[in-house]
Amino acid sequence: MKLKDFYKVKPIFVGSYPSVNQIPSSFQKEIAFIGRSNVGKSSLINAIFSTPNLAKTSSTPGRTQTLNFFNDQDLLMIVDLPGYGFAKAPKDVVKTWRDNVNTYLKGRAQLRRVFLLIDVRQGIKQVDIDMMNMLDSSAVNYQVIITKCDKVSTSFMQKTKDDIDGIYKNHPAMHPITILTSSENGTGLDEIRGEIFDIIK
Repeated sequence: MKLKDFYKVKPIFVGSYPSVNQIPSSFQKEIAFIGRSNVGKSSLINAIFSTPNLAKTSSTPGRTQTLNFFNDQDLLMIVDLPGYGFAKAPKDVVKTWRDNVNTYLKGRAQLRRVFLLIDVRQGIKQVDIDMMNMLDSSAVNYQVIITKCDKVSTSFMQKTKDDIDGIYKNHPAMHPITILTSSENGTGLDEIRGEIFDIIK
């Protein structure tokens, strides 16, 4: 199968799971998307797979509250994870999300890569470093994706990328290539598609 042929077929929604224990058994390779609340995660997933309503989008931080699974041609499972950081939800609910996400990330044998999203306007925060450290300690391969690059100048965008690239050597599980993206104008989408296709080959 060629890359262009893989992306002609749209992923299919499998289910939303409030608990790791409810996720059905699967042997397919998996990729997961995670980032701070309101980082543009769902919009990016929809743009990558050219399916506007695949992942539910919202301007309200913390809208994604479950682990959402999508089956891509029985070759790949795509997982949209709840955001971390600020969320308009009770603290006990947020803790449950965090515990479920951490359990999933630490214990999912078929998880091939986590795409860790950073809003270009916000840059890297301590909560992002905390997530990186957890992924490092669990030996989970992750790749940083910078979102919303259409919202800032080229120089600002490059500085954010340079800041992230500068910490690469401190994080052993971090993929060396940081990708600049925009769900609005398509920047970086083909690069991510190529990374995903390499995972399933």
